Amino acid sequence: MSRIGKQPIPLPDKVTVQIDKTSVTVKGPKGQLSQDFNPEMTIRQDNGSLIVERPSDLRHHKALHGLTRALLANMVIGVSDGYRKTLEIQGVGYQAALQGKNLQLRLGHSHEIVVEPPGDISFDVPQESRGSIIHVDGIDKQVVGQIAAEIRGWRPPEPYKGKGVRYLGEYVRRKAGKAGKK
Repeated sequence: MSRIGKQPIPLPDKVTVQIDKTSVTVKGPKGQLSQDFNPEMTIRQDNGSLIVERPSDLRHHKALHGLTRALLANMVIGVSDGYRKTLEIQGVGYQAALQGKNLQLRLGHSHEIVVEPPGDISFDVPQESRGSIIHVDGIDKQVVGQIAAEIRGWRPPEPYKGKGVRYLGEYVRRKAGKAGKK
């Protein structure tokens, strides 16, 4: 992962970074993120970019180097542009709707599922999709992915008819049904 760690992280114009001993706070137009990092890694700001340096070439330090750089890059992208995961619902009667800020899902269960967005996460269900497309938006890449995975977990796509909730563009391998008698 050292190839990843060596690359500097360019900072957009509207993004500011505050570096303490072990924590980094990134502020941008979409919001603010802060995270603690391993004290062995050195993070410094130089000429409008962030640079992560490691103390030695030990395997552990190389792994931490790449991880720290990737997490910082995700924070910078999140506060400047944000992240979006798109889910697609397939199946007769399966649909999603917004109820205030909450997401209301009808996925073939005996009850409707209501998902409340945590913190700075927002849901969007476009009108033209008629409840078959869900956008999960936020500034924290990890939280956006986790919420999208939880929504998908309510009804993962099944292999026989392909019904369920899937990521947009996800390929679901289909199985043949029963062969039948002759």
